[in-house]
Amino acid sequence: MITNERQYRITRKRANGFQRALEEFEADASQRADVHPRLVQAEREAMESQLESLRGEPEEYEHLKSAGVSAIVVTSIDELPEGLIKARIARGLSQRQLAQRLDLKAQQIQRYEAERYASASYQRLCEVAHALGVASNTRFSVQ
Repeated sequence: MITNERQYRITRKRANGFQRALEEFEADASQRADVHPRLVQAEREAMESQLESLRGEPEEYEHLKSAGVSAIVVTSIDELPEGLIKARIARGLSQRQLAQRLDLKAQQIQRYEAERYASASYQRLCEVAHALGVASNTRFSVQ
């Protein structure tokens, strides 16, 4: 998941590079008579899969940054960290701006998000949610 503008730019650049590499691969595929067709197909599919992944992440980031996101759905506690990151992006806040709201250094927010809040206490998670203005509708299911 892309969490900031720098990652967004890097991922878009990598996607463009993969697109060019795939185009070159397609242009050279007919000249690879010494390679079994299934291997060529497997290589093409791997490149296409990677390209699809690289394109999907910026699209999700762009969608979150657009003004159209009003709710982030989190269906389990395990999804809470990613939900907080998505909420920050949807609110239009940078990691630095969230850090300022919490009276932290921007690097701390970067670390929290990089590790998906694994080292954050419950209290810190609550503070982050409050700083983001996140309202929750929590329902626990016992199975």
